[in-house]
Amino acid sequence: MKYPILMADIVDSRKADQILLINEFKRAVHYINNRWEMSIMSPLTITLGDEFQGVIKDMESCYKLVFDMEEFIIEHSLSIKLRYVMNYGIIETPINRDIAYEMLGDGLTQAREQLNKLKSSSNRFMILSDKNEMNSAVISDLFLLYGSYIDSWKLNEYRMVSEFLKNKDYKVVANNLGMNKSSTWRRYKSLHIEEYNTTKDLILTLNRIL
Repeated sequence: MKYPILMADIVDSRKADQILLINEFKRAVHYINNRWEMSIMSPLTITLGDEFQGVIKDMESCYKLVFDMEEFIIEHSLSIKLRYVMNYGIIETPINRDIAYEMLGDGLTQAREQLNKLKSSSNRFMILSDKNEMNSAVISDLFLLYGSYIDSWKLNEYRMVSEFLKNKDYKVVANNLGMNKSSTWRRYKSLHIEEYNTTKDLILTLNRIL
């Protein structure tokens, strides 16, 4: 049968403080497994130290899970960047409900191959969905746009970005951060928060209607 397979690894995991990155990675994986337990068929499992794999119930949940993980990283000002493959592919063996090991199938092989290919790309997101090739390409392009917003944010901007993502009213953000309201509004615009949220909504909407 075909299932949504999620694989990810840490970008440049060997070029920084590896202990810090791995601890942050484990923290993010633990958070997602707890938060999305009802949407996960086989939990995100760290397989090679800097890589995880898991099986999700449906592609929409897979996309939402990735959004949540990225926003968890931002909210907690983690230094990790992750590269993701979301592949709707074949798993021939029974789904392991306890840990994402001892499963075989072309979908898993294909996801790993695509994850390796991403290492030579600036794009951090690869989507091979249950839609036709053209529709999958549209969603992939939107993820490229989605990633461009996230990657434009610097670590020292994460707290402000997180406040904007939690509060739609920039005046509330200004009060929380002790900032001038007009300055906060300018930062809201320059950080492209509205465009970021619109791109997320488009990905989920197109997944439902295409």
